[in-house]
Amino acid sequence: MAKLLLDRWTGQLVPGCEGRALHLYGRSLRLRGDLRQDQGVLTGPLSARQSYRQAMAVFAELQSNRRVAQLELQLAVLDEMGGQLEAAARRYERLAVDDRLDARDRTRALLWVGTALSKAGEGAAAITFIRPAIQQFEALEEPQDWSVAYQKLALAYRGDGDLRQATAALDVALDHRPGDAPMQRVRLDTAHGHLLLSDPATADSGLKLLEGTATTSTEYGMMHQLQAITGIRRAYEQQA
Repeated sequence: MAKLLLDRWTGQLVPGCEGRALHLYGRSLRLRGDLRQDQGVLTGPLSARQSYRQAMAVFAELQSNRRVAQLELQLAVLDEMGGQLEAAARRYERLAVDDRLDARDRTRALLWVGTALSKAGEGAAAITFIRPAIQQFEALEEPQDWSVAYQKLALAYRGDGDLRQATAALDVALDHRPGDAPMQRVRLDTAHGHLLLSDPATADSGLKLLEGTATTSTEYGMMHQLQAITGIRRAYEQQA
């Protein structure tokens, strides 16, 4: 339903409009990109990348530098989701010191440098970016971002082989859940399940938790999350 309404709205707003209408058109394209990203439609026609690039062109025409930079950040996220981890990390690192972004977005970029490095198997390096991001989110009084950063820290410690620190970090994230939206639940529970698989004593609980997140991902059309969950389960089964 959300996709249908958004497509209908963007269809009513056409390039060539001016002022406030052009601004609304750009924001609608950004929202459509966010929706496509959640669905895992990253490239090609009607994809997240296409929508973000169209939105960027609109905001460049409006000389809205902050929104252009925010879209550059989203394009870096797509690089990361598409497996271009080194390229994504470089883009994040540049944007983490880009004055076009506000303090929160710069800190998110800093966190995501760590996320990309963690996915690339560089857990120790990832931690050096994630911990400062946690401190900055606390200073900015951003509890949801702060909680998510602890979730990312847990995965970085897991990748670095430190399950004690990973468990401690995830406990913080679980005690301060960022919200109850399906995407937030799936991301946190996926991280939790992934960590539980690291210990034979809790592996069955981890598989059960991942089964639940897979069901939720399917229900809400979060195909990228479903692919990630499938990959985690497959990797575990190959090692078992």
